[in-house]
Amino acid sequence: MQFTQIKETSLYVKDLEATEKFYREVMQLPVITRMAGRHVFLRAGSSVLLCFLRDVKIESAELPVHYGSGQMHIAFEADAVHYARWKERLQQYNIEIEHTARWPSGKESFYFRDPDGHLLEIAETLMWGF
Repeated sequence: MQFTQIKETSLYVKDLEATEKFYREVMQLPVITRMAGRHVFLRAGSSVLLCFLRDVKIESAELPVHYGSGQMHIAFEADAVHYARWKERLQQYNIEIEHTARWPSGKESFYFRDPDGHLLEIAETLMWGF
């Protein structure tokens, strides 16, 4: 048996409106759905970024309870042409690039923060060799 991908990733945030604005405007992720006072879900390629208000325990008849806190890490992948454009875009928004790394594959990635301090990374395609 083999997985094809990680389909969803969750972040828990303080300010849903600021989170949606950042991921929609800066990161250019389209909104899939939102529920005021609870969540906003955004599309990143074939994956989904689930952003929940961190102080709201997610309870429903259909799903187990889940919630979290603390600074999380997510890496987005971009081809070489778009990788360079992402650096330029973040500079246009005055978002600090905290670190750039070159990996054993020869590929590069860089790190920055979202409004909640979550550590985001943009990595060149094939950083891990696949």
